[in-house]
Amino acid sequence: MREFSVPLNFTVPEDGSAVDAVYTHAEKNPDLALFKRVSGGAWIDVSAAEIAETVTAVAKGLIASGVKPGDRVALMSGTRYEWPIVDFAIWSAGGVTVPIYETSSAEQVRWILQDSAAVALIVESADHSSTVAGVTGDFPDLTTVLQIEPGDDEPGAIATLVQRGADVADDEVRARTAALKASDPATLIYTSGTTGRPKGCMLTHANLIAESNAIATSGFGALLQPGRRNLMFLPLAHVLARAVSLAAFNAGTTVGHTSDTKNIVATFGEFKPDFILSVPRVFEKVYNTARQKAHNEGKGKIFDAAAEVAIAWSEAQDTGGAGFVLNLKHTVFDKLVYGKLKAALGGQCQLAISGGAPLGARLGHFFRGLGVTIYEGYGLTETTAAITVNSPGHQKIGTVGKPLAGNSVRIAEDGEILLQGPVVFTEYWKNEAATKDAIEDGWFHTGDLGSLDTEGYLSITGRKKEIIVTAGGKNVAPAVLEDNLRAHPLISQALVVGDQKPFIAALITIDPEAWPGWLERNGKATDATIESLLSDVDLIAEVDEAIAGANKLVSAAESIKKYRILPLDFTEETGELTPTLKLKRNIIVQNHGAAIEAIYSR
Repeated sequence: MREFSVPLNFTVPEDGSAVDAVYTHAEKNPDLALFKRVSGGAWIDVSAAEIAETVTAVAKGLIASGVKPGDRVALMSGTRYEWPIVDFAIWSAGGVTVPIYETSSAEQVRWILQDSAAVALIVESADHSSTVAGVTGDFPDLTTVLQIEPGDDEPGAIATLVQRGADVADDEVRARTAALKASDPATLIYTSGTTGRPKGCMLTHANLIAESNAIATSGFGALLQPGRRNLMFLPLAHVLARAVSLAAFNAGTTVGHTSDTKNIVATFGEFKPDFILSVPRVFEKVYNTARQKAHNEGKGKIFDAAAEVAIAWSEAQDTGGAGFVLNLKHTVFDKLVYGKLKAALGGQCQLAISGGAPLGARLGHFFRGLGVTIYEGYGLTETTAAITVNSPGHQKIGTVGKPLAGNSVRIAEDGEILLQGPVVFTEYWKNEAATKDAIEDGWFHTGDLGSLDTEGYLSITGRKKEIIVTAGGKNVAPAVLEDNLRAHPLISQALVVGDQKPFIAALITIDPEAWPGWLERNGKATDATIESLLSDVDLIAEVDEAIAGANKLVSAAESIKKYRILPLDFTEETGELTPTLKLKRNIIVQNHGAAIEAIYSR
């Protein structure tokens, strides 16, 4: 067993809260531009004083709507300026924010509203209003449902709440904010479990403050300063985006928001961020798009040579530095190639932070070689985002870094990563059994496998739990999809795949007992085998319908995009099922690796 700890270098006051910075900034530096928002097609500054005024007015509206201290308020929206405004306002009213991904299905929203007992729900758009329309009526305590974007006959949620709270005194907001304790719940973030039913991970104000302070006192502190810019485009419903946004805000960094990832390169050029937060999939797209463009223009050999030099130059930094020839090549390619890639990130991006899924050493070396170092970290919702991270001055590409201040990492005898520290959560919402399973003897059992080197750098080597993490960093519980597919009369088994892949896919097997009846109903030869009809349009149509039905239970990011029908069923005899008919995932993936790769190679 190996363990590594980093001493705590800050304190979290007992009466502190995650919203304190809103009012501290407004008092001490009211003109400081903490946000930028798009108005009239241009990015404009939003000062600390303006933010505090708006947050207070929205909080008054929540209070007038009946939100009491400790009440849960759900927020279903993409990343936009109003997201943190509503989040801060919920805290200022003494409430607890319950973020919901904007891509969530109606059934997912229903469960979160039911489990959290939310008294209010704020959605982003008319599409979201349509999604939740069929479920909100099931909850009599849900007395407020508002839409951020104005409708045909109604103003947006911000304007509505400001109007509602006009008669509430500012002192009421100040009193509720002052009454908050660091140990109070700040947010319930619903994270997928192996059963398929999300658990509400309760994070306190102390957890959020500890994460913010730990980031600020790390090697990133020099960049988290007033005057620096960060463009946030990851979903703020994700703990990583939320935590980094809060750390940047607390430090006085200017934060912009967008959810238009299709036009993100153009937005980079307009906003010109000093640093960005992303998932590996975005960096992969930047590299792949640039490479494809170069090859299409007949400059493929130059790009590929430049990429190899960038990687070699970066690798050399870990072994004493590059020699004269390599440095010369690097300088030449910086003018020919690297500068254009840096321009695609806005031209002044100094570094990037990556999380949610492994980046890969080659991609890490490539970006460091072109002059935009990507610092990879590791964490979960239960650790308030990052608990280990590479940072300026402390980086080993291929690892996920050292623990942040005050935190400890232990590797158990079976290789499982155990975590402890002020960023680690204390309980799942109303789920004592799950909490007991996750935390033992003061250590959070992650379900991930890893190793620690002698300097304290953590490497991720595998995953004990069944949660799939896509290349985009989306956590997907396969049980929801698999259970639904197995309920189809023709389907025997379904294995959902997609770990570190760009999308979710599935392996499907046909029930041998149902096969003869299906052949007869569809006018097929009675002696036809499954293997002989793998491309049959009627078979594909039926499985397509089953897939579509399962996809209705999950968000778009979690839905099955492609599948492969296998000629034979999984059985206990082949070692692919347990005696209780549970899937042996590792064995199935090993046995059908070629089929899985074929899905992603087409």
